[in-house]
Amino acid sequence: MTRGFVSLVGAGPGDPELLTLRAVARLREADIVFYDALVDRAALAHAPQARFAFVGKRAGRPSIEQRTIETLLIRHARRGERVVRLKSGDPFVFGRGGEEALALAAAGVPCEIVPGVSSAFAAPALSGIPLTHRGLASAFLVVSGHAPEAWRPALQSLPPGAATVVVLMGLGSRAAIATALLAGGWSARTPAAVLLSASRREAHTWRGTLAKLGRADVDSGAPGVLVVGATVDVAAQLERLAAPAALSGGAR
Repeated sequence: MTRGFVSLVGAGPGDPELLTLRAVARLREADIVFYDALVDRAALAHAPQARFAFVGKRAGRPSIEQRTIETLLIRHARRGERVVRLKSGDPFVFGRGGEEALALAAAGVPCEIVPGVSSAFAAPALSGIPLTHRGLASAFLVVSGHAPEAWRPALQSLPPGAATVVVLMGLGSRAAIATALLAGGWSARTPAAVLLSASRREAHTWRGTLAKLGRADVDSGAPGVLVVGATVDVAAQLERLAAPAALSGGAR
């Protein structure tokens, strides 16, 4: 990789073991790493020669302006440095990676995208919830729960039960989202889940129904994913099938 270059790198959902080989390679080569709030600090151990700059954003908390982040990336690349912008999940899934790539291109700074494992599908998978499953769901919809104007049009256009619904950054909006789905004709008994801190030691899953989703007793300050749809019940089936093996010590 040439000097004076920016890599927009996906760090995955949290567990450093879910970093891709290319992500690790770029960290090892980096002169400076700009990292997000949800990036596990253990991932930074892969960048032994780099300097680190925290540029994280969390809802409702003071944070660095996006334009400032873009300016910093451009400035350090123009100094001839190998820059890694380490972003939680995937850079192009609600990560403003597109904005940063466009800013770098406009400034004449070469960059690459290193895809990451998005929590949109990693969190459900780690909780035993498939996003698609024969006979239950043949499609899934991923929306941001940050604001009604982001999720309402998509949910209103979706026929009840037509797909598994995945909501990122939607813990604080779960009651409003549940209400919107119910108003759109979804059954109150539709399985639903809240997946907190996926892939981390403190990971926790709440499962219930769409009618109870808005009242789910969860930590709204933790990173989380909402899942609504019939495939949520697959996790319960997996637990029931795995229980006898666990009790007997598993296969020999």
